[in-house]
Amino acid sequence: MRQSHQLPLVGLLLFFLIPSQLCTICEVSKENHSRLNPLLNTMIHSKYARGIQAANLLLALKLVGIQDQNLEQQVFQEVSDSVEKKRSDLTSGELALVILALRACQNSDESVTYFHLVSQLEEKFQEEIENMGVHDGNPLTNYYQLSLDVLTLCLFNGSYSITEVKKYFTPENKNFYFGGQFSVDTGAMAVLALTCVKRSIQNNGEDLQDINHYIESLVKKILSEKKGNGLIGNTYSTGEAMQALFVSSNYYNKNEWNCQQTLDTVLKEISQGAFHMPIAAAQILPALMGKTYLDVNNVSSCASGPGHLNISIHEPIPVEPTISSTWISVNYTVQINETFFTKVTVPKGSVFLNVMEEAQKINQTAFCFKYVESSWGPYIISVQGLEENHKDRTYWQLLSGGEPVTQGVGRYVVHNGENLEVRWSKY
Repeated sequence: MRQSHQLPLVGLLLFFLIPSQLCTICEVSKENHSRLNPLLNTMIHSKYARGIQAANLLLALKLVGIQDQNLEQQVFQEVSDSVEKKRSDLTSGELALVILALRACQNSDESVTYFHLVSQLEEKFQEEIENMGVHDGNPLTNYYQLSLDVLTLCLFNGSYSITEVKKYFTPENKNFYFGGQFSVDTGAMAVLALTCVKRSIQNNGEDLQDINHYIESLVKKILSEKKGNGLIGNTYSTGEAMQALFVSSNYYNKNEWNCQQTLDTVLKEISQGAFHMPIAAAQILPALMGKTYLDVNNVSSCASGPGHLNISIHEPIPVEPTISSTWISVNYTVQINETFFTKVTVPKGSVFLNVMEEAQKINQTAFCFKYVESSWGPYIISVQGLEENHKDRTYWQLLSGGEPVTQGVGRYVVHNGENLEVRWSKY
């Protein structure tokens, strides 16, 4: 029988009384709150901030204390309705995120409405574990979602096995890497989950020592990805990296991370429109206000008193598209077992997806592809009928000049003479 981990009632109450942050946190000053307006506008006025994806929005709004009760109720209802429609189809990570968001918006006496969701998450988490047992350690989804599962089960007294956590969350596990590169946001989410697990352990035994070692190792890997301008990993992984570093300051020296530099760089990125995707905006916002997902039990219910962040939200002003008479030429390649090449002409300002669409017109057989709309925008799932497979850890990698692009297929702007490639890869 597997070891199950459930806190006794007294332990649970004491756990909730433990400060969620045991370190010094930097956050955007009140004088700079207006610089966060673009994030709010992005989160609220987008078609991607709907359905299950609205859970990201709701969680961020509640963590930072946005003063807009009507908006909170609207988004809360959006998430609730979507759960009822898609519950069986939700991945484990999506369900975990929904639970975090709904709990952040409920009073302590309303726990019945999300308690049954925790039981469903327990089942989905075990399905992930079982899949790893028979598919070479590969989960049904990925380790980012698996970390969200553990974090949520830990926060809400769900059943999970510390033995399994210790087995699968070793920092050297291949699932922390993507294309040979350490995944900062995956590692950061794991640090948040393991921090919660660490706080729930009732003794100073081997389990605690192992979890401490895991956190320390992951924190070092996260800090090793810090750039000269303060970003950690890339622009979009920085928010969750900040959350992880907030709760783990006793694992690194103060001179290893200049939080203020990171804040300044992120604010500059905001002003340049970097966080144009709602999920990107929702993931960076809590950290900018000094919050982490471990704070979810400490926020007030929706429709309660005033929040902490009072910034204006405006309807976006439509911008008429400009017609460019300038055309550019790029080289496009599909690499599977053999190479398929073509030269494509597109308008200046086109994105990677536009190039793929034009190539498909040139040769339907060699360059046909499929994509789905995700919270991060279009995502390539198939080329030449060959679909990605999580169990086999295969996916379609986007490259420019032989290097992975840092933005999605619908965001990356191509340039004249560029060598673009879609490559069948394993992570």
